Amino acid sequence: MSTLRILFLGDVVGEPGRKAVIEQLPLLKHSEGLDFIIVNGENAAGGRGITPRIAIDLLRAGAAVISTGDHVWDQPEVVDYFPTEPRLLRPLNYPPGTPGNGSVVLETAKGRVAVVLVQGRSFIQPPLDNPFLAAEAEVDRLAAAGLKVIVVEIHAETTSEKQAMGRLLDGRASLVVGTHTHVQTADETIFPGGTGYLTDAGMCGPEHSVLGRSIESVVWRFKSGMPTRFPVAKGAVRLCGVIVDVDTDSGRCVAIRRLSLPLPEAPEASGTTP
Repeated sequence: MSTLRILFLGDVVGEPGRKAVIEQLPLLKHSEGLDFIIVNGENAAGGRGITPRIAIDLLRAGAAVISTGDHVWDQPEVVDYFPTEPRLLRPLNYPPGTPGNGSVVLETAKGRVAVVLVQGRSFIQPPLDNPFLAAEAEVDRLAAAGLKVIVVEIHAETTSEKQAMGRLLDGRASLVVGTHTHVQTADETIFPGGTGYLTDAGMCGPEHSVLGRSIESVVWRFKSGMPTRFPVAKGAVRLCGVIVDVDTDSGRCVAIRRLSLPLPEAPEASGTTP
């Protein structure tokens, strides 16, 4: 049996998160024997959206695919970049004609890998087309084209929506993983049909924070009810995600484990945009 090892990293938050990911990806690729890396970068630019330059930096560091979510359009310059970079995904269930793509197929030394991104609809804006219908149709299309290794990310608020997606695609996707809440769940498992599953991969960002944001500003907002800015927190960073081994012949997940890697100090600034 030939296996392909995939690392999926949860939402990268701001300068601390992206610098840590860029620094650590080459080290993780070597230490973990990774064959394929997916990074959610939708909060990488100051905590909201992603820029072309940041996307290029993440790809150069070793990411094979960068996914996004509800903050995908927060940095205006990324709109024109999407048609030029198929490895940067926006949610599949946007209407036809939206710039970019919601899935991509890439060649690796161990065969082809497909990555699909959908966005949930419960308590998340903007409301998009039905993610279950979109994901099911795309996974079936990829399977009909001979793809065995298929990763599906669902960027969604509710655990029920993510779990339902995993159950829907059990036996058809190699991995279904959730993002968006920035809090890593502890329910990694392999479903009966061979699909690896984790409700939320967590985030890559400041550990002493509220979802990567300054503790003081978020607490003040909840206490006062008044609007305020939520700056990205500083200090030590934790990288969170999931590592899976996939049988390349069957597409079944044969091993899954969470990654939660604390880094004692934030990396030094390198001059990239905040």
